[in-house]
Parts: sequence; structure tokens; C-alpha cells
Amino acid sequence: MKPPVNLPATLTRRDALFATAGLAGAWSAAAQTGAARATTIQGTVDTHQRSKPINPFIYGGFLEHGANIINHTMWAEMLHDRKFYYGMLAAEEPRPDPADFRASMAYIHKWTAVGPVAHIALDITDAYVGAHSPAIELAPTTPRGIVQSHVAVVGRKAYTGRIVLKATQDTEVAIHLDEGAQGAQTVKVRAGRDWSTVHFKFTAVSDTAEARFSVTATGAGTLRIGAVSLMPADNIKGFRADTIALMKEMDCKILRMPGGNFISAYDWKDTIGDPDKRPPVFDPVWKALQPNDAGLDELLQMCELIQCEPYWCVNTGFGEPRSGAEIVEYVNGAANTFWGAKRAANGRVQPYKVRYWNIGNEMYGHWQFGHMSRDQYVIKHNLFADAMRKVDPWIYIVAPGGFVDEMTTGQGIFVAGQPQVQVGSERDWAYGMLKFCKGRFDALATHAYPPENKRFDLKSGKLFDVKQSPVEWARQPANRIATMVDAWEDYKKLFPELADGRVKVFFDEWAYSFRDSMKGTLPIAIAFHEFFKHTDFIDMAGYTMATAWMNVSPTASAISARGRVFQLYNQRFGRIPVAVGGNSPQPAPQYPAGGDQPRVNTGSATYPLDVMAALTADETVLTVAVVNPTEVAQSLELTFNGFDAGSVGRCWTLVGKDLAATNVAGAPPDVVIQETRFDARARRIDIAPASVQILHFPRKM
Repeated sequence: MKPPVNLPATLTRRDALFATAGLAGAWSAAAQTGAARATTIQGTVDTHQRSKPINPFIYGGFLEHGANIINHTMWAEMLHDRKFYYGMLAAEEPRPDPADFRASMAYIHKWTAVGPVAHIALDITDAYVGAHSPAIELAPTTPRGIVQSHVAVVGRKAYTGRIVLKATQDTEVAIHLDEGAQGAQTVKVRAGRDWSTVHFKFTAVSDTAEARFSVTATGAGTLRIGAVSLMPADNIKGFRADTIALMKEMDCKILRMPGGNFISAYDWKDTIGDPDKRPPVFDPVWKALQPNDAGLDELLQMCELIQCEPYWCVNTGFGEPRSGAEIVEYVNGAANTFWGAKRAANGRVQPYKVRYWNIGNEMYGHWQFGHMSRDQYVIKHNLFADAMRKVDPWIYIVAPGGFVDEMTTGQGIFVAGQPQVQVGSERDWAYGMLKFCKGRFDALATHAYPPENKRFDLKSGKLFDVKQSPVEWARQPANRIATMVDAWEDYKKLFPELADGRVKVFFDEWAYSFRDSMKGTLPIAIAFHEFFKHTDFIDMAGYTMATAWMNVSPTASAISARGRVFQLYNQRFGRIPVAVGGNSPQPAPQYPAGGDQPRVNTGSATYPLDVMAALTADETVLTVAVVNPTEVAQSLELTFNGFDAGSVGRCWTLVGKDLAATNVAGAPPDVVIQETRFDARARRIDIAPASVQILHFPRKM
């Protein structure tokens, strides 16, 4: 057995945190696959070797309007196409194949006709909102109108709604909620000769996802419907009370929104003012309908509800600098400015004081609406930055980075025979931003979506299927982060001023294995460890999507497995990272995420375990996080340098019934955090297979 490694004081911060110097050795096949080891893994935690405190923004999220991500998780509206963009159908259309991801996300329940569809016109001359409003030719004795199926309700729960109506003569209108065999309810309202909004209320009698909501009338003349809404009565400013409570419980530190790719064809001016008068639009990016209900004010107020820092993304695709300046004035301007006055008229007198602004999303990508060459875009960025800071010099600007590894492995434009983008080349987007936009941003954004069970081939520039071991699979996101760290080190050589640490990096989109499971918590935890090693310049991370912290149905929600691992680190890990060494260094990745090897292998020298440590802000507790990505139990023996532990420690372990375990909305959770106590003086720890735990060692007083 090798003795624990005592890290010499001459090691650099980077070397100390990786803790692999001088520890290279031969690797058996069993070690490469994460099989059981014959010797105890030894780890050394040295509190003398520290890095800068972790910015809480590492526990951030990313939220995009893409298709119905916000509409069907956070927003409380129960009716689809409530402003009738699609008009009326004679019969329901079939649902798309669930395997068609984009079509499934874009799918909504459309309205169908009660009575002959031929008697419903789409009036473009007197439309209440958008391009048209349905005009129903009434019959004397037979009800005619519109109906929407698949409305989900909960028994004994109250629901409130509103409807905008107009008729050629005074008409009684029936608003009907049919819960099938459990019963039906009808509320009668009246429509007059002018557009008017009428409110109504139901209390459901049963739990069903197949209620039918309809609006009908009999009589003479024409009935027009401008907009209709139905929400749970307990909604909070239009948001679901249950998901708002869970997001508040998640304690998200910063939230990037509302895009994403969505932002490049988004007009924020369509999302302010009276929600019923905001036009529904077809989003060409996700090919889905956007009702524009969860708009600018609503999303910023949601951040206030969950006590989260908003980080707003601005459209530099189809947008132009004037629109960037105007949105800053609407959000942050005084009520006596032009756009600040419009905000005040919409009900918000005080400015929102949003500090963090992302100018553009992935503008280096050829798929991005409004994409242009790097050397043209840098000019556009500068125009945006200058215009926005003229309105508010206080704002913190984040620019799209496009690091060389990101541009190489699918985010850039492939050139035959030149798949690898070289640092400082004309295809290196981050280099261009650093060279031509100096002083016009505070941080560069980068995105990390490493594929699972794939190998990137540098010669062909293509991905090939591979079968990764459990350890390789779990380390993939951390390896992806490491290749970006390598790129940053290259940029520091070209731009020495980066060494002062004032320009930061925001990983404001990152994710891996989009299926929620206990297995999926392991790479998230190891990725956190990699972020923690680079606190000198990595200042923020935004998980894709923030709603992935929850599993949501139309009537229920639960913190997901992924949400639980975020909570574990957010609540229990320390603030000041310290060095971890050991007797078992990490091997080089068999299938590198970035197409080439990270220069320093990721992870602690405790293979196959990954160990990270940090002191609490007051330095009274040493926290040690241990991830076992293997399918067998492991044993870890810890030695501390510079820290004397007390007698009773506390341990929080993420527990799932199996690797596929998840937390289903409305059901008892299968992935939970369990707390135990242990003898902090006994440094040998047994680590369960496929587990994540954080141990607290109190300082001996």
C-alpha cells in the first residue's frame, strides 16, 4: 500500500487541486473499468493549499422558452392556444410520436368545434389579439362554440378563469367544465356589443387529466371570443404554486433566461402589457406556438418569488442594438424614462435592477438565427454593449465565447481536413471576442453538452458510438470542462491581462444525460468538483434546464434526482476549496470529450473515487465530498494536513433504490438525501456503490 501523499508547498494551486503530480503508475484492466480494488484508497486533504472561494452562482440554472418548457412546468395556464392562433379544428389531431423530441415538445391541444366547424370564421377585421379571433355563427336551439380536451384538474381544487367576449347582440354564454362520469359544471356569463372581460370560477369534483372545457351559446347573430384563460386559484402571479415552492426550495442562485437558441428570434416587446393583448407568435427556432404569457415582467417577478438573481439574455440574432438599449431601460430605467414609464404603466414602478446581461446566445453557431462571421459579429457585440451601457453603466455583460474545443466538437463550422480549431485562428470565436471586444464584456460564456457513449474523432470530425465504463461515463462532463480549462490557459498566454482574474467564464449552459436518474447524479457531482478546482476564473454555471431539477405533471411536481444532487452540494458543501491528494491517480480518459486529452487528468488521486474538499466560510468545518461512480463498494482512508477534527461528524448521502431510480411527480420519492452521524476521528470510510456523499468534520475546539 502506498502511503498518503503529502503535497509540497511548492505545488501550484492548479497542480495541488488536481493532485496528480508524481503519482503516475501502471493501470490494470480492473482499474480502468472501476472494478473492486485490492488496496484501500488513501486520500490526503491539505487545508494549507487553497483556492478562491466558490461563487454561489455555480449553483445556477438556465431556463429557455424553447417550445413549452416554461409554459407546461412553471406557468399555471391550463388551456393551450388560449388566443386561438391555430383557429378551430373539426376533430382532434393525433399526438406526434414521442420519439420525435421536437414535435412532442411543440405539441399542444388545439380547440375543436362544437357544432359544424364551417360555422366558425376567423375574423381578421375585428381581431381582439393577434391576426384573428374566432367568430361563431349561432343557431337558435343547437349549442355552437369551441371545446378543448385533456384538461387536468384535481378534485376539490378551485380554478379561476377569464374570457374576453363580444356578440352582435346581448347573448348568454355557457362556460362548461365536463369531468366525465364524475360530473359537469356550467357557469353562465353574458356577451355584449363591445369586447369585455368576464371572470368565472370552478371547483373540480374529481382527479382527472381528461376534463373537457367548452364555451358555447345558442341564439342569433355572431359570438366572438378574443381570449380565454383557466388557472388554479392558488397560482402566484400566474405561476404554479407547487413549482414555485420547489424552485424556492432549490435555492437557485442565478437564473439565465429566456434563451438559449429561442432568444435569437424573440421580440421582448410582444411579452409586456396586458397578457390578453399580447400576440401569440410562432417561434421559428423550436417550431412551436408561444402565447407570450410568461413574459419579461413575469419572469423577473418569478426570480423575486424564488429569491434568485436574474440573468437576462438579449437577442443579437434578429435583434439590433437599439432593442438592447430599450430593454435595459424598460428593466432598469427610472419611471420617468420613456421605457421605464411603460414598465410603470404595466404595474411596476420600481426598476428591477437586473445586473447580469448576456448579449447573445451561441452566435458562433451556424444554426443560430442571425448568425454571421466572427469578424462581423464582434462589431455587432460592441454596438450592443455600448448602447446598453449608455443606458445603465452598472450592468455586468457576458458575451458568447465559443472556446476552441467547443468549436471543434460540433459547435463551429466544419472544414474538411481541418476538424480541429486552433487557438488564435479565424475560427476561434473566443479569441476574436478577446481581441476585438476588450473592455466591452465582463465574462465569456461557454456551453458544455458532452455526448454520452460517443467518441469524437479528430481526423474525421465525426462522432462514433462507443461503450463507456461506468467511471468513464460519469467523468465525461468533468473531462469536457477540463478541455475548456486548457483553452483558457492558452488564451491567458495570448492575452496576459487575463491573469489578473477580472474577466470570468460563465458555463451558463451545461448538462449531460438528459434522463433523470440516480445514475445521472454521479456525473453532475463530479462536474461540480471540476468547477470547484477553477474558482479563479469559473464564476457561474447554469444547468440545462432549471426545470430539470423537478419532475412535473399537469397537476403534481417533485424534486428530481438531479435536483437532489444540486441541493446536496448547495446546502452542504463548503466555500473554500482545498487540495486533495492520494495514492491512486486518475487515468487518462479512454474517449476524451473534447477530441484530445485534457493536459491534466480530471479528478482527485483517489481513483476510482472522486474526492473534493472545502472549508466552510468560517473555517469551523471541513467538508469532504466523495463520489463512487463504480458499481462496487470502495474503501477510503483520509489524512488531514492543517486541520484537527472533533469527535462527531455528520454525513449526508444521496440514496436511490437503484441506478434507474427517479422521483415521480405525485409518488413517494425514490432518490432522497439521508443524514447520519459518524466518528470523525476514524478516517476509514466505506463508500457504497454508485453513491454521492458529503461528510462534515468539525474543527476540534
